[in-house]
Amino acid sequence: MVQVAAIQMVSTHDIDANLEEARKLLAEAAGAGAKVAVLPENFAVLATAQMLECGRREASSEPVIRRFLAEQARSLGLWIVGGSLPLASRRDGSEITDRVRATCLVYNDHGEEVARYDKIHLFDAMVEDAHGQYRESDTFEPGDQAITVDTPAGRLGLAICYDLRFPELFRALREQGAEWVCLPSAFTWQTGNAHWHALIRARAIENQVWVVAPGQGGQNSGRRRTYGHSLICDPWGKVVSEFDEGPGMACADLDLEQLHQLRSRMPVWEHRRL
Repeated sequence: MVQVAAIQMVSTHDIDANLEEARKLLAEAAGAGAKVAVLPENFAVLATAQMLECGRREASSEPVIRRFLAEQARSLGLWIVGGSLPLASRRDGSEITDRVRATCLVYNDHGEEVARYDKIHLFDAMVEDAHGQYRESDTFEPGDQAITVDTPAGRLGLAICYDLRFPELFRALREQGAEWVCLPSAFTWQTGNAHWHALIRARAIENQVWVVAPGQGGQNSGRRRTYGHSLICDPWGKVVSEFDEGPGMACADLDLEQLHQLRSRMPVWEHRRL
């Protein structure tokens, strides 16, 4: 069994402050015995107005956030799933001029970048909160590839926030051998209060995978409140660790023996007919 930490933040428009908060929480996770830590969506930069400039910088030879993640992974001896950050380039290296991609990068404990996932499903929706309308597609270009990567805690499938509502992505990750799926998120308070736990438990149960779901959790700005409740859910749909609100983390050992016993006793994957 390997301990994994789902790190919750309340990121603001101040990138330096966000990185300092992430630094402290990553150190706490490593000190608590975690071998893998997962940061939330937009952990370093939350403001839409900053995304384009930040994304161009992160695609350059002098990135700030990517360098931070590599340095933290190496210095702490910790695998880090870097939530999401804006990146003005595609997986093939081609430049994006008008938008960025919401990208989740994975670093091993030597500080090497070993996987990249670009968020596929973009949140364009009306929500009854102070923010009102969310249109990620104005700023972000969608990705188009499901990604898994081997980690000390098992084979990991990558997803981000709104992806949670699209079970076909999780099916694709299971097809690629995922034993656990991470879901860095920044759910609004309204949508999280209504659907967060139900959707995570459903994805875990139907795919027989662990789900590690760190979120933003608090008042990020005058118009934006995020739901939090970062959690770790086992393949049976039981929430084994949860952190409600504010900066902190949920930690748990991912028991892969339990997972494979469950898949053997109830082989739903082999029972599919469509």
